[in-house]
Amino acid sequence: MRSDTKFQILSHVILIILSLLAILPMILMFTSSLTDNSELIASGYSYFPKKWSLYAYEYIFKTGNSVIHAYGISILLTAVGTACALTITTLLAYAISKKELPGRGVITFLVVFSMLFNGGLVPTYIIYTNVLNIKNSFLALLIPGLLMNGFNVMLMKSYFVSSIPEEILDAAYIDGAGEVKTFLSVVVPLSKPILATVALFAGIGYWNDWMNGYIYITKRTDLYSVQNLLNRMMQNIQYLSQSSSNVQNANVGLSAIPMASVRMAMATVGILPIIIAYPFVQKHFVKGITLGGVKG
Repeated sequence: MRSDTKFQILSHVILIILSLLAILPMILMFTSSLTDNSELIASGYSYFPKKWSLYAYEYIFKTGNSVIHAYGISILLTAVGTACALTITTLLAYAISKKELPGRGVITFLVVFSMLFNGGLVPTYIIYTNVLNIKNSFLALLIPGLLMNGFNVMLMKSYFVSSIPEEILDAAYIDGAGEVKTFLSVVVPLSKPILATVALFAGIGYWNDWMNGYIYITKRTDLYSVQNLLNRMMQNIQYLSQSSSNVQNANVGLSAIPMASVRMAMATVGILPIIIAYPFVQKHFVKGITLGGVKG
């Protein structure tokens, strides 16, 4: 019993340390975003700043309703993208989990192959802009690279194979249920952990994505997501900082820009929805990862 107690104490200490290593940087980021910019430059980052200020957030939100509009674009994109990704991933994973599916090996190989290789940025850009013609549209944020992920497909396929007994499916077939009825009435209700896990992965992917907007949204600034808008604001600040010597009265204008604290405020604005949403799916997330990775 003593050895078990020592092991539990050691495990708890290690987990507490790891948790603090994950939480403390977020707290420091948040407190830094509320620190006066001059204080931040003079004294550096601190958990207990001497002078507090909301000016970094005022600077971000003072551009009218652009940040609020960008939040709306991000929320819409995340909701639609997660729903599409979850639907496509679930249907494909369930199909390749059936041993009797014709061509199952070929389809599985193609899914795994997509995890290892891709066509590259230039061919992808040509396809999406010249063939599909989705540049400067909402579809440019939705479609490229994020609708389906090979890792999520294999994770969900492993869950179907290892966690849904064949006897339950056979019982549904005997009762007269077809494949669609069995899938909707039996498989989906039993797959809430892996569905929540894949939904979290897809949602985080869409919320944090800025590359698609950076590449494909060149004119429609009204389609900027939060990440794209904050990235553009950061670029503008850096440009003003680098060009200050060439701009008349630039020092006056630059002094009003909280360059140090605004970076922390932008990071806080960007990750806040994820931090709020994560506790609600944590239980299913851990269970889905554990069961989905049992066997392939």
